[in-house]
Amino acid sequence: MPYATSSDNVRLYFEEAGSGTPIIFLHEFAADHTNWEPQMRYFSRRHRCIAYSARGYTPSDVPASHEVYTYTHFYSDALAVLDHLKIDTAHFVGLSMGAYSSLQIGINAPQRARSLTLAGVGSGSDLAALDAYREQCQANADQYHSIGATEVAKATREAPSRIPFLLKDPRGHKDFYDSLARHDSRGSGNTMRSFQGGRPSMYTLEDAIRTIPTPTLIICGDEDDHCVAPSLFLKKTIPASGLAMFPKSGHVLNLEEPSLFNETLDRFIGLVEAGHWPPRDPRSVRA
Repeated sequence: MPYATSSDNVRLYFEEAGSGTPIIFLHEFAADHTNWEPQMRYFSRRHRCIAYSARGYTPSDVPASHEVYTYTHFYSDALAVLDHLKIDTAHFVGLSMGAYSSLQIGINAPQRARSLTLAGVGSGSDLAALDAYREQCQANADQYHSIGATEVAKATREAPSRIPFLLKDPRGHKDFYDSLARHDSRGSGNTMRSFQGGRPSMYTLEDAIRTIPTPTLIICGDEDDHCVAPSLFLKKTIPASGLAMFPKSGHVLNLEEPSLFNETLDRFIGLVEAGHWPPRDPRSVRA
């Protein structure tokens, strides 16, 4: 099995397909590398595509201590995968947790990113509700450790932002949550405790986000309530950004609307590679 190794010796399982300009896919909390399959199949026709499972998600290693599951570890792991494959720059495509890590790449290592795609990004950023969100993350982490991933999956399969997926594709929704039920409980609990419950709100990073030079596509479902305002914030803050809003859509955008997701991402990457995704022209900003 192919593995990259992080700076702290955590093995990261990855898969790759195709050849051409590299694209690396970063999954959300409730997913793993397999949830990018519709994109791996589509984009590998013209690109070198890499999908990997984050630390805590088998077949990657599952460290025992929650202290090595911070957001810094997660975005550094993405770079470790590229380093292992001797890839200098790639298009970063992230969903939710993976989008936050991709945003951190834009802030901390923009020289490694040809572009950033931030889908379903920003839950847990509301400063007014931040303390309550972090308390809920700790409670959710305790659930993973006490009752296990199988029972947690049963309890979360009808979360509000997942309902559009259920309504459109009950079969796909079932497969998704059957997969979540097989996740490593310790890894999920540690990720929830330290990454989800410990990452800074995007709103506290505004000054750093304004310096991101990278062409950026933000994708949001209009029924993913916790991500709408953060997506608008990123659109207004990242200079070379564009926002795509998917109608009647929730959180799991790449699986809920795979054709629309692929079409939107394909157009974006094509424009970036042609040099036609510049920063916003100041003349278009209303005084």
